[in-house]
Order: sequence, then structure tokens, then C-alpha cells
Amino acid sequence: MPNRLILAPMAGVTDRPFRALCRRLGAGMTVSEMLTSDVRLWNSRKSRLRLPHGDEPEPRSVQIAGGDPQRLAEAARRNVELGAQIIDINMGCPAKKVCNKAAGSALMRDEALVAEILRAVVTAVEVPVTLKIRTGWDRANRNGVGIARLAEQAGIAALAVHGRTRADLYGGAAEYDTIAAIKRAVSIPVFANGDIDSPEKARQVLDATGADGLLIGRAAQGRPWIFREIEHYLRTGERLPAMTALEVEPVLLEHLAALYRFYGEELGVRIARKHVGWYLASLPGAQEFRAQFNRLDTTDAQSAHVRRFFAERHKDGEGVAA
Repeated sequence: MPNRLILAPMAGVTDRPFRALCRRLGAGMTVSEMLTSDVRLWNSRKSRLRLPHGDEPEPRSVQIAGGDPQRLAEAARRNVELGAQIIDINMGCPAKKVCNKAAGSALMRDEALVAEILRAVVTAVEVPVTLKIRTGWDRANRNGVGIARLAEQAGIAALAVHGRTRADLYGGAAEYDTIAAIKRAVSIPVFANGDIDSPEKARQVLDATGADGLLIGRAAQGRPWIFREIEHYLRTGERLPAMTALEVEPVLLEHLAALYRFYGEELGVRIARKHVGWYLASLPGAQEFRAQFNRLDTTDAQSAHVRRFFAERHKDGEGVAA
């Protein structure tokens, strides 16, 4: 890895176009969207688009989710055959539809099953296997340290910790003291995740946790250049100038073009709507623009509308994007 900044896997967000853009803008590694461990479901369009792509930059990390050790092992083997170079096991997702199937962070309630899953997947493949967890199921059951030790014993190569319990979802402040305790408890690399939204916060989290690297998720939505900003700050102690609207426009148009190529016209148009909302959220006039943009149903119309929006910003001298 060229640096210790990783784009965290986010379902519905970290698709191939977004991963490629984040890599170009400073991420040292990216992780794919969560893929079900039930290979019988891989024939769906959504799953096919999430499978590894052999021409992507290395290292290629693919996240799998499920609660059955043998299905997870089979999914790991199949992904490696398709080009995955790292298998990441999801035990951090707090979504009800995942946890209700005894997957994601729900697995942290059953440490015996966790150990069985980790052994099965590590044994199944010759590539590194990593693990994403939370600090525990709820605040009364913070067992992240115990899970981390199980992971190390099972041969997990690195551990990512989102500094919240499953019950916290994405609310409250991230628990960097718990991540620090996990880091002290094991000798494998530990990556910190949660609320890292600025270069200064990245430095603070590294210092507070002793982590070997950082996973950045929601803060990269609409701001993929955050990796470049953080990398520069960690290396030099200085902040890069804020992106201007003139600089944001080509990044957004590049992202839209990649989405249209990857998904096609109909699906690309739908997926573009959320990304455009994130990019422009802090700019004047964004709310009115988004209402109009979301009614557009062709790629050409969307691209032209974005260009008009930025042309008006340039004309009015509105330069800086947050």
C-alpha cells in the first residue's frame, strides 16, 4: 500500500467507479461492497456487479458477509478464483436486514461461531483474510478485545474496528479508547474506523488509538479527495487548500461518466442522484438543483445540468467547496 488510508466498504456506495476514483485521489487501498456468501445468489445483477474485477488496481480486497462457516469459505474460494487478493469478513454491519440473518455485527454475540467462521475462511484460501468488527454488540457487551484475540489466533491478517457497538448504529461518538485497547491486545495490524472526517481528525485518531491505518467511509461520500488531503497532512503537517468549485466539477463529471459506463443508462441515472447530492450538499443553491436533477432521466441531461450548475457558480464567483 502506498499509504495507510483505506476506503471502507459501504453497500451501495463503494462500487467499482467510486473505488477507482478514491484510489486516484489518494486512497492506499479500497474494499469492495459487501457480497453475500450465498453463491447461489450471485447470478443477480447486483451481485454480478460486486464480484471482483481482475483489471482493478492491486491489492483487490473483497468483503463477504454471512453466518455459515462453509458458505463463507466457499465464497472466499470463489472470489479468489475471480481475482480477489484479500478476503474481508464483515462482522461490522449494523443493518437490520443483515443482522436479522445472523450476519454482520450480529455474529459478535456468538464467539464460538466467530472462531469457527474465521478458521474456515482462513483455511479455505491462501490469500490474506481480514476482519471488520465493531466494539461489541451493545454497550453492556463490548467484546471487541476478545474477538480480536480470536481473530489473531485464527490467522486473520489484519483487523478493522468501527468504534461503535452494533446498538449504536452510527450515532454518538466513536470509541477510540476501545480501539486502542484492541490494538494493545493483539500483534496483527489494526485499522481504526469511525468519524474520521478531516486531516486533523485523522492525526488525532492515529495518536489516540495507535492504529496502523485508517478506514474512511461516510466522509468520502461526495468528497473522494479527502484521502489526498489526509495523506498530505499526515506527511507534512500542512493542510492542502480547500477544493474550489472549479476543481470539483471535473471530478464529479468524471464520476458520473464512470457510473454511466458501469451501470448503463437507466441504472446509472438512478445511482448518480445520490452521489450528486453528496458532492453539492454544501454549495449555495444545491437544494433547488437537486430537486431538478432528480427528475432528469437521461445521462446527457444529468451531465448538462451539472455543467450549468457549475457555470453559474463560476459566474457568481463562488469558489470554495466544503
